[in-house]
Order: sequence, then C-alpha cells, then structure tokens
Amino acid sequence: MYSSFDNPGLVKVLTFLQTHNTEYLSGQDLSDVLRISRVAVWKHIKKIQELGYVVESKQKLGYKLLANSELLLPWEITSNLKTKIIGKQVYYFDSIESTQSQALKMASDPANNGAVIIASKQTSGKGRSGRKWISPKGGIWISIILQPKFDISIATLFPIASALALAVAIEKTFSITPELKWPNDLTINGKKIAGILVDASLESNKIESLVLGVGINFNVNVKEIKKMLKETPNFYGVTSLSEHKIDIKPIQLVQAFLVELERIYKTLNTKQIKKIISEWSKRSSTIGKNVELNTVNERIKGKAIKIDDDGALVVSDNNKTHRVIAGDIVHLSK
Repeated sequence: MYSSFDNPGLVKVLTFLQTHNTEYLSGQDLSDVLRISRVAVWKHIKKIQELGYVVESKQKLGYKLLANSELLLPWEITSNLKTKIIGKQVYYFDSIESTQSQALKMASDPANNGAVIIASKQTSGKGRSGRKWISPKGGIWISIILQPKFDISIATLFPIASALALAVAIEKTFSITPELKWPNDLTINGKKIAGILVDASLESNKIESLVLGVGINFNVNVKEIKKMLKETPNFYGVTSLSEHKIDIKPIQLVQAFLVELERIYKTLNTKQIKKIISEWSKRSSTIGKNVELNTVNERIKGKAIKIDDDGALVVSDNNKTHRVIAGDIVHLSK
C-alpha cells in the first residue's frame, strides 16, 4: 500500500527526475540537492523503476526519466489536483479484496473526509445489492469517503449525482458522451462502461458518512468479463474505454472525475437539486423508455417518465404512476 503522505524521499527523487527529464542527473547531484545519501538515492531509483517508471541509468552521466508509470499512484493523483476536499488523501493498493470494504473501515474518522482508496485490481469487488463486481487489472477501481453536510433526504440522490460527475469527466477527457442508465450505470452504445455504488452510514436524521464506490472499465479484457457474466440475470453487455482508441491516461480520467465529483458535491450541499436532475436527465438512456422493474416487493412494467428530487424513478403503466427508489431495471424494446 502507498499513500499520498508516505514515502517522502521517493517522491522527492521522482519529482526531481520529472522536472529535469531532459537531462541526466548524477547520483551525487541528487544526493547534494535532496540532502540524502547516495545509497538512499539508489534505493529510491530502484523502487521508482519497480513502480513502472522508466528510468535510464548511464555510467558517468546518471539517471534520466524516460516515461511515467501507468499506475494510479497517490502522488500522481494529488499532483496539480484542483480540489479542496476530495483526493487530498489517496491510498493505493496493487491488489485488495475491495476498496469499498477498506473505505468503510476508515469512514468514521473525520480526518478521512475526502479520502480516496484505489486499487489496481480487486479480488472480491462489490457491486450493487451484494453482487460481485469483476475487477481485473486494467480497470479503475476506486472508493471515496465523504462526510456531507446535506440533509439525509438528499442522500438517495447522491448515486445519481455521482454517475453524472463521472459522465461529465468521461465527456471532457474522451470527447465521447456516455448515457446514464438508472439507477447507477454508465453505458456506451448500450453496453456498461462503469457502475456506481454508495454505502451510507446514518444516525438519527444525520448522515455520518457516504462511501462512494466506482468501477470503470478503462482497459479491461471485455471478452473475459463477458464469459464470467453472460449468465448473470439482467446482463446487457460490457465495453471498455480502451476500445475507443483515444490516447488518454487513466490518471487524466481519475483527476477529471474527482474535480467533477467535488463540483456536483458542492451543488448538493447548496441544495441545487433541480440542476443535477436536469443534467442527469439530458444524458439518460432510461427516461422515455419502456422498462421493466423488479423491486423487493413487485414487478412493474411501464414507461419511465422522470426522476424525482430524491432520485426515484417515476414510471407510468397507464393505470397509475409508480415511484421506485431502488430496483433492477430492463429497458424493453417496445
């Protein structure tokens, strides 16, 4: 595990290499400037290389950084991140059972407000309603801890708002427009590109914490995921952002998402609910469609009309109108 406040020596060496990447830097120069021993410089260089950075070493010349790591390392995420709360603390795991489980353990501590937990892969990723989320290397698996000020009545709108933030981030980085499928999926050409999960801790009429889980199929093996999920009820296909052949690094999307999430989070805190609902509805693949909904108590067929202020889907079956807060949805062809 790496965090944004550990490994200061390594980060100092790396930062110096990054800011002087047009030249070779000798071990002695690094030692003198950073005021650490030559041995410490060598150890940090070795670790930097192990983390996927390409550092060329030439006798009598020194070290030169040729390429940055593809890993979503904490210091890369926090570097020039334009947020005030979200992403100021980042924890990276090469492999973890679930970023969501880890975040839930940390969520009660006020010091962790805005903390981001990210993993290269999850061995027991969590989806909505207790389902397993397939989380191989190549995806972006992330959980974010928030301790909001807004009223408990707005908490049910938070998944909708978070999905909107991710859609806007994808639009800005990839120049493609994902659609939002109620309640918490993002799709491209009708196939799932990302999903949202929110775990809330409530006490009386107060939100203690919200833990947002986000899974993004960034550069995953779509065929392998299809094999594992094709027999799953309501499976409607999966796609990967890498299929769009745009040279965008994962770090660019993560930073864009954290910025958009904080923007929309502020909007919720100031109770500008109508704005979020309007933005979400413009991108929705569900509104206006004939749908079938399976809830805990019933099965509903009808036309999706709108979402309410609390994120509930309003469905009309001609005879009456239904409000559905949570459920599995299928878009019907007719």
